[in-house]
Amino acid sequence: MTAFRFPDGFLWGAATSSYQIEGAWDQDGKGESTWDRFCRQPGRIAHGENGDVACDHYHRWREDVGLMRRLGLRAYRFSVSWPRVLPSGRHPVNAPGLDFYDRLADELLAAGIEPFLTLYHWDLPQALEETGGWADRSTCQAFADYASVLASRLGDRVRFWATINEPRIVMVEGYISGGHPPGLRDPQVAARVGHHLLVAHGLAVQALRAVDPGLEVGIVLNQTGVEPATESPEDIAAGEQLWRQQEAPFLDALFGGAVPPAAWNAMGDLAAVVQPGDRALIGQPLDFLGVNFYSRYRVRADGAAVRAPDAEYTDMGWEVHAPSLRSVLNRMHRDYCLPPVYVTENGAAYRDEVAPDGTIPDRRRLDYLRQHITQVGLALQDGVDLRGYFVWSLLDNFEWAHGYSKRFGVIHVDHATQRRAIKDSGEWYARLIRRNTLDGA
Repeated sequence: MTAFRFPDGFLWGAATSSYQIEGAWDQDGKGESTWDRFCRQPGRIAHGENGDVACDHYHRWREDVGLMRRLGLRAYRFSVSWPRVLPSGRHPVNAPGLDFYDRLADELLAAGIEPFLTLYHWDLPQALEETGGWADRSTCQAFADYASVLASRLGDRVRFWATINEPRIVMVEGYISGGHPPGLRDPQVAARVGHHLLVAHGLAVQALRAVDPGLEVGIVLNQTGVEPATESPEDIAAGEQLWRQQEAPFLDALFGGAVPPAAWNAMGDLAAVVQPGDRALIGQPLDFLGVNFYSRYRVRADGAAVRAPDAEYTDMGWEVHAPSLRSVLNRMHRDYCLPPVYVTENGAAYRDEVAPDGTIPDRRRLDYLRQHITQVGLALQDGVDLRGYFVWSLLDNFEWAHGYSKRFGVIHVDHATQRRAIKDSGEWYARLIRRNTLDGA
């Protein structure tokens, strides 16, 4: 595929999340988040780092929107910090926090950039965690009330609303592996949390549509390619089993009517958790699905992951295998009746060096993006209803447990000075957006 013109109106964007870029962790009435607390626990984060300042986007948002304009972005996917707007997770509203997102939305629209808002990208108010967090069903209603507050203020200008970013990661990293807040290792609690995240999503969809039925409402799932290590029947069966257990449960719940997903029952009896009406609440129609994609697993018959010979790996240790993005999109398109799809995150972490002339020649990231955007074009040709693509990430930011050691941005950030500089990958992406054509440049 040497040249491909994308459909008119295809939404080219970049993505960030609140805790990873905003900083100002305790300013203007913002409440403490679970990540604020988690980062202060010894040994949780590389080098003991935190998001207290991050990219200082809370103070530098006008500069950052100016950089988005320079890139020619048609959309910007960002998340709102729940504790910035509702410090306790519930009313009353913190007016300065809500005002921040109001100004951001206006600035984006003035720059010709579509705001694409995510309600929850992992920074739960610590006050809610102390009353049970996602393990307590009352948090689901608090989330719906939060959605209503934001839609009532921003719904006249923000058209696209995603409820939750990557609920599987919230469940697995927070409650099974312990790598994210609250840092538990309890599969039975994880199963309950997974269900509550879906209930919260459903309630938030209803809350958003109650404010304005014309809003475009969806959710964002992370999907990883799962492929057999060989073409042996045993490896193929193992790959299919891993897909069903790991990649399919949230899809099944949202689009297949499976509540609770069978894979979760192995972690604990959910009969006391699922309430009448939950299936319809979770599975109500959506206006879009966001898909985050980074890599693939190769699995053999015994369930072990196998590294591909001569494969390239990013600084995160993730294999670069762009064709898996096309495979995942096609499988989802085949297996489920999906709404329009956006690739809401895709990108790669590499070690970048600033050249003497101030440029950042990040060729490996540029090649990664070109390869994956090629597969987006091929998936479009296959018939997948793709409406847009968002690179992860706009800025080098706080990468969760890795601190600042992993750089995903198409814009370099010197975290000591907060100086920004567009990398070669960003300049390439800007040319692609301007032309709306992938031509191998």
